[in-house]
Amino acid sequence: MKKQLFGKTREGGEAYLYTLRNQNGVRADITNYGGAIVNLLVPDRAGKLADVALGYDTLAGYETDKAYLGAIIGRFANRIAHGRFTLHGVTYSLPRNNGENSLHGGAAGFDKRLWTANDISGNGAPALELTYLSRDGEEGYPGNLSAKIVYTLTSQNELKIDYSAATDKSTVVNLTNHSYFNLAGQGEDDILRHGVTIHARHFTPVNASLIPTGEIRSVQGTPLDFTRMATIGSRISADDQQLKLAGGYDHNWIPGRESDRALVLAAKVHEPVSGRVLEVLTSQPGIQFYSGNFLDGTICGKQGKLYQRRYGFCLETQHYPDSPNHPDFPSTELQPGQHYRETTVFRFSAR
Repeated sequence: MKKQLFGKTREGGEAYLYTLRNQNGVRADITNYGGAIVNLLVPDRAGKLADVALGYDTLAGYETDKAYLGAIIGRFANRIAHGRFTLHGVTYSLPRNNGENSLHGGAAGFDKRLWTANDISGNGAPALELTYLSRDGEEGYPGNLSAKIVYTLTSQNELKIDYSAATDKSTVVNLTNHSYFNLAGQGEDDILRHGVTIHARHFTPVNASLIPTGEIRSVQGTPLDFTRMATIGSRISADDQQLKLAGGYDHNWIPGRESDRALVLAAKVHEPVSGRVLEVLTSQPGIQFYSGNFLDGTICGKQGKLYQRRYGFCLETQHYPDSPNHPDFPSTELQPGQHYRETTVFRFSAR
């Protein structure tokens, strides 16, 4: 595994870039700053490699980034309403960094932390282990939380992400990766022609603050029905309240599953010109499909490319947003002696 200095943080810490490469030429560059996937090169149907992940050329870009490009998100992915939740009779207050709500772990979540990195490659598969200790009270969350992320690049052109965590005090945990993909290549026009399948018959509708209402609603008969492949752009401007509230797709789908722990194929995306295909498998109960609605051309990404509206999409595997305030949602509570473990696989191919 290649390791090179990526830059020094404003506090003087050293961030590195780690290169994982398999025998097929697929390459993932990951920094221990925020655990971000910086570059992800995968082949098209002719074998030509292109970088399909939005990101920055320099560490400074990630330090000032507000779009969470490629980053590990924690302690709690997505939104928590009004920046507060109650656990065992104690109410905890979090930074409100998204209007009235707390988003993606707060003002300085896991995406703004320097992780400890170790090369744990074995059996021909490059693997990078990242660890971070989130102290009791950090961003308002209780408990000392030991978090570990392992990125593994397989010979099947899969980037596998294993999440684990343990705590010394009851807390809530919801970890994900916030990569933005464009299977035509980063910065190469919008993603509206990508075809998407989401293997989910239900989603969690949101209110005007993009907080789940608590309802579990069928996708049938709505523009959120991706049980059969549809292009992102085909219905994104439909006269639908949920799309209007989010400015496009920014919702949590509930993939069907037979077992709580089993990996299920949650989503599949196809880009017709390159032929590239992305499949997302996960053990998590939810997946947030986000169509890059808040990208606005102000982000200067890699190679000087401006990321315009809908130039990337996210498929964030997760527990449901605002779960600590919805007892009927799958629990995100982690207690001492328990181990949080989730897995997500980004599998790439071409056709």
